[in-house]
Amino acid sequence: MQTKKFAALAATTLAAMLLISSCGGTGDGGEEATPGEGPAEGDNSFIYVTNTPIGVNKFLESGKIGIEKAAETYGGTSKTFEGSNEEANRANIEAAVAEAPDVIVLITFDFEDLSKEFAEANPDQEFLLIDSCPADGPANLHCAVFREQEASYLLGAEAGLLSETGKVGSVGAVDIPFIHRYTDSFALGAMSTNPDATDTQVFIGGSNPFGDPAKGKEQALALAATGVDHMFAAAAGSNGGVFEAASEKGLTAYGVDVNQCPDVPGAVGDGTIKAVDVLVVKEIGKILDGTAEPVTSYGLKEEGMDIVSLTEDAADSQCTVMEHPEVVEQLAELKEQIIAGEVDIPDPVTS
Repeated sequence: MQTKKFAALAATTLAAMLLISSCGGTGDGGEEATPGEGPAEGDNSFIYVTNTPIGVNKFLESGKIGIEKAAETYGGTSKTFEGSNEEANRANIEAAVAEAPDVIVLITFDFEDLSKEFAEANPDQEFLLIDSCPADGPANLHCAVFREQEASYLLGAEAGLLSETGKVGSVGAVDIPFIHRYTDSFALGAMSTNPDATDTQVFIGGSNPFGDPAKGKEQALALAATGVDHMFAAAAGSNGGVFEAASEKGLTAYGVDVNQCPDVPGAVGDGTIKAVDVLVVKEIGKILDGTAEPVTSYGLKEEGMDIVSLTEDAADSQCTVMEHPEVVEQLAELKEQIIAGEVDIPDPVTS
């Protein structure tokens, strides 16, 4: 299967968000850890720091679930500090370092610079950055990143097979190469199954692009007005607005990170899955037992990424694609081709 390469669009600067808030939680465990997953000594501590309030952001929520599972798995406690803007995020990391936990977990590309800065300044403190990684980080900074383009390509292929107008599109949070891993790959996937398909991409922007459902809906309605009938919502907490627009217009939307099909039944066809909660536990275990790599990449092969329709619980997912078993079968075959390296999916972040 051949694809056309999309050029990554120019990056823009993500604006600061909301006000600082933090909350704490503890998990008491003591379950025996499996080999390679760290000791279960009962006195470990972990702190999770987000770049914005978790709110309706399922991706950030998944990390919180992961840090609590880590506390249960390895014994000890967990806390979550919810940030907002760079000043607040810096203050939260400073507070986390002051508590000297076994591992501080940060999430999203907003923490690239801060993770490197604080890891270099605190060489005895272990850090884990999820979903991004700075260049030339110190030895105590470990990264877990995803190949979002693989699952996004699968969703695009699905849209190409099911679109009646031949017009697909995406509502992205911000116009940066990282988000184009979703939007460009979705377009490429659609054109792989429908060579005549066209693609339109719009972006939310503003001061809260990952948590502005109203703006997400506005952009989705603009897409719908151009004839797009299958649209990818790549905007985290803003996705709800895209789903509402799809429902009102009788169109199909696609979600990200977790199963969002039940959010607006009948309007969401499928979605990407990021196993953030699973990999947080796994990577913390590696840090505890000294086997963590500087960077670990998770894609379809490593089961760090997937799409809802190909998971074990797909039958109960409420995703509308399940009404098209022949399409799901084709997606399963394409997934195996991607894993085998038979399909070239460019990475907008590095290309």
